[in-house]
Amino acid sequence: MKVEKARISDVPQVQGLVNHFAAKDEMLPRSLSELYENLRDCFVIREGDKVVACASLHVFWSDLAEIRSLAVAEANQDKGLAARLLKACMEEAEELGIGTVFCLTYQPPIFEKFGFNQVEKMDLPKKVWTECYRCPKFPDCDEVALVYNLKPPASGKIAGDWVG
Repeated sequence: MKVEKARISDVPQVQGLVNHFAAKDEMLPRSLSELYENLRDCFVIREGDKVVACASLHVFWSDLAEIRSLAVAEANQDKGLAARLLKACMEEAEELGIGTVFCLTYQPPIFEKFGFNQVEKMDLPKKVWTECYRCPKFPDCDEVALVYNLKPPASGKIAGDWVG
């Protein structure tokens, strides 16, 4: 099993995987339209023709990207697939020249294990909140914010602060 960029044919399976965990209140749901629109953000791991793990790297600004929808099917957990997807996302962020990667999650230990640090959600740049109105939990967000700096922000603050 290897990490690959998602294909159009993977989208229904990615949605099924993500929304399986969303139904258990472990992540946010994703619509088919959102997944198709952001297909180029998505990495998958397949077992044969079946998508067993996924994650996305969504670019927000010149110095800021988010890891979204990291999900691994229960039967494939504890096999290092989440780590492989995180590595692929971080490598792509680095290749793109992104300085800071963040995530909003219900599972902070997964990300902390790989060097992400918790921050206050309100410390994230305003640009991040442009999509929150579509969230079913808006305005009562109960996710934990974490960041990883691939390169130190010039301002000493979280990347993208100046973006309104």
